[in-house]
Amino acid sequence: MSSSEGRPELVSGQRWEARARVDFPLHYLIWLREHKLLEEKLDATGSGQQPAVKNQLDKLDPRGRTPLMLAITLGDIESTRLLITRGANVNVKNDEGWTALQEAIATGDPEMVKLVMEHRDYQRHSDRATDVSKLLKLLEESPDFYVEMKWEFISWVPLVSRMCPSDTYKIFKQGSNVRIDTTLLGFDQGNWERGNLSYIFLGQSKSATFLEVDHEAHRVYVEEIQMIPLDQGIEVMRPSDDTIASRLSAPIVSFDIDTKKISFERNKSGIWGWRQDKSEIISDYNCKVFNASNVEFVTKSRTEHMNETEKAKLNNTKNPIQSILGSSEETCPVKSELEVTMAEYFDELVDIKGRYIRKPIEQTTKVTKIKANLWLSEDYPLSLKEQIMPIVDLMAITSSHFAKLKDFIEMQLPSGFPVKIEIPLYHISNAQITFGNLFGTDKAIEGVQTLENNGKIFCVVEDSVFFPPRSYVVLGAEQRRQIGMDNDEELLQFAVRQSLLETGAEEDQVDIWEALQVQRPNTPNDLYFDPADEELQRAIHASLTECTFVPAVSQSEAPDLVENAAADDADADLKAVLRLSIEEKRQAELQARMEEEMLEKILQLSLTEK
Repeated sequence: MSSSEGRPELVSGQRWEARARVDFPLHYLIWLREHKLLEEKLDATGSGQQPAVKNQLDKLDPRGRTPLMLAITLGDIESTRLLITRGANVNVKNDEGWTALQEAIATGDPEMVKLVMEHRDYQRHSDRATDVSKLLKLLEESPDFYVEMKWEFISWVPLVSRMCPSDTYKIFKQGSNVRIDTTLLGFDQGNWERGNLSYIFLGQSKSATFLEVDHEAHRVYVEEIQMIPLDQGIEVMRPSDDTIASRLSAPIVSFDIDTKKISFERNKSGIWGWRQDKSEIISDYNCKVFNASNVEFVTKSRTEHMNETEKAKLNNTKNPIQSILGSSEETCPVKSELEVTMAEYFDELVDIKGRYIRKPIEQTTKVTKIKANLWLSEDYPLSLKEQIMPIVDLMAITSSHFAKLKDFIEMQLPSGFPVKIEIPLYHISNAQITFGNLFGTDKAIEGVQTLENNGKIFCVVEDSVFFPPRSYVVLGAEQRRQIGMDNDEELLQFAVRQSLLETGAEEDQVDIWEALQVQRPNTPNDLYFDPADEELQRAIHASLTECTFVPAVSQSEAPDLVENAAADDADADLKAVLRLSIEEKRQAELQARMEEEMLEKILQLSLTEK
């Protein structure tokens, strides 16, 4: 046994290389930077000479990396290009939860970031075309239905809940056709954008058509969901230089919900010796109430790609949300010191945790324990797997909230249909989803006929539901006004920041907070991410606070600004606004302290409950 490595010498010294060449041939060539041999291996796969190698393209090595992830981590752009052009999956994560794009940013190489980003977005577009057709085909054989999903966003943080949006999705399903109505569209020009839209998916044998119907503008935007040539797709998805530069100057942040230790327990009702399993009536169905414990929200941040000036600016800026996360456990920033050799990497008996491959990793991790709740009914007429999950999958393609719902309900839930679900979205906000008006039994819906047979209720969804009025103007998808459908999370986080941000914060804090969020490319060509420039965010803040935007100033700065103001009318107005801002801040701080004291008392009382 080697005292330095703590593993058998025979395995590490003589067998690791032979095993790597046989079991991980692509990884092996990538580590050696044998580009010519790697290209020959990949070309042989494409010509069918070695079909077994094709299975190696996305195979995980002993450290949980695909060949592409290893090439990116090593900063080998030539191997990265070879793998991507041969069809390697760019939308992957390693065992630690970092995506291929995040690892590309960590290299600090703009060319690497550009290459990975453009192919990632092209693959997402292509996957969307494939996934939509599969999901509609899956729905075709299941019974038709109509149901409503009410989304309510709630928070325990004072003054935040009133900023949270809510909406009711109306879902029509007939054969392989799906229609989803919504009124909350996202943000536009600094306002919560409300409207009246229908998203219609029409499934065909080998393709699908997507219609966005604007009932207010009387317009229909039609898109044939299909594959596009690689060269055209890459050209459309190509990120701007500014987008790449902004990624490389900000921390890499990962938000994940760790459900490995999760457990579901029945909620109890009653007091003292009379406590029993809790049940509630939700949407006229008797539901068992469960809570999910040991759910951990993990936030990781990496900065090794940033220069010292950017790191210093980040370290000197207070995170405005950190003060309310008293239950968080934050590790000290860790910088890896030891480099991993090739022999150690391919020998799974060697523990390489905390060590780096190409360059030292600088990472901070924060863990917050959160809870989720479920209301499950054994008698609900819909099938979660056959009817609801394909709809959730369909929406998860473009909606971050539906993506989180998908991740949650794909866990091993207790038996029953989740008539109501409360899931964590991030540290301080939950989404509460309630199913209701099933088959149109509570409220009549145009185009839905509610029927009953032998005591069972069902419905017939008419064809007319999936065809917009003939008077509407039909346009191409490229003319559709782009309002982010998956912006709610980022914009709600911005609203939280504005409600908690101290008036004395420097202007730079806005930039740092943006950097701490999931980074989104700032380009109109990116179909999946929200551009969130500072001016737009200021406009959003102005609409949320229902007042004209005034740049934030500290109390120490405000008197000087007021005293130095000129005597003209404009400066007089500025003085009045600043005084009002200072007074509002004082009142807000007083109210916040009172609410925190009340919350603390409530928590203390809850802890003393028997």
